[in-house]
Amino acid sequence: MHPAPSLILFTVLSGLGFGLMVWLGFGALVPVGWVGFVFWALAYGLAGAGLIAATFHLGHPERAWRAFSQWRSSWLSREGVLSVATFAVMAPHAAASVFLGRPLPALGIIGGALALLTVLSTAMIYAQLRSVPRWHHWTTPAVFLTAALAGGGLLAGQAAAAGPLFALLALALAAHWHLGDRRFAEGPDTPETATGLGRIGRVRLLAPPHTGRNYLLREMVHVVGRKHAGRLRAISLFAGAIMPAVLLIAFPAGHVLAALAVIFHLAGILAARWLFFAEAEHVVGLYYGRR
Repeated sequence: MHPAPSLILFTVLSGLGFGLMVWLGFGALVPVGWVGFVFWALAYGLAGAGLIAATFHLGHPERAWRAFSQWRSSWLSREGVLSVATFAVMAPHAAASVFLGRPLPALGIIGGALALLTVLSTAMIYAQLRSVPRWHHWTTPAVFLTAALAGGGLLAGQAAAAGPLFALLALALAAHWHLGDRRFAEGPDTPETATGLGRIGRVRLLAPPHTGRNYLLREMVHVVGRKHAGRLRAISLFAGAIMPAVLLIAFPAGHVLAALAVIFHLAGILAARWLFFAEAEHVVGLYYGRR
């Protein structure tokens, strides 16, 4: 699928922001005063920036509010509802920590759980799609959740916990790529089932359905060369997970190393998320002879 910058920024930034909220909410870090203001501003800023970036992918951003009404059946709507609920519940806890120096742990725990559910809802927007076999797998929420918790733990200064989480993220990414590469071929969808002509015999494309590009080809069909994909996977794995884990586990904790780990992780997870969209094969490509 087309790797839109708005969706990449949305999933990366909101994941980091809500991941940080999980750590703040569950009390792994309880900053107060100006220090608390910096941490809460970072969490709200990242999560809010990610959600705002998502609206740029909408054909009519002014209608985004309508998505909130479909929470019974839509993971996109559930994500919107949960994100607003997280902001609302966390606000008194953050305000009490910053201005009064007295956190509200009960609200923090509820808000942390809501933040975790928000990240899960973001992952399920993609994992629910049967039409994209690579995404329709347990590794999709595994990657999103481990990335959010590892990145959030890094921003929260929880090096002891974030290091092993980055190791888990490396395993989740490797599993997502290894298993995802076989998902389309092992699935039931073929040119014969797509066209309904399987009873006649093997189907091959004689001429494309359109003389030029259209919305489906632009948004749903994106081809990535194997060499480029391999290099980007290596960069994603090394920078996004392995290097932060090494810096946090093998070396003494410090601000400089933490900053380097953040830079490596951000660069790596941006590359990984670009691949997440670019390598996703939609079954509509079968109509066009494109895999």
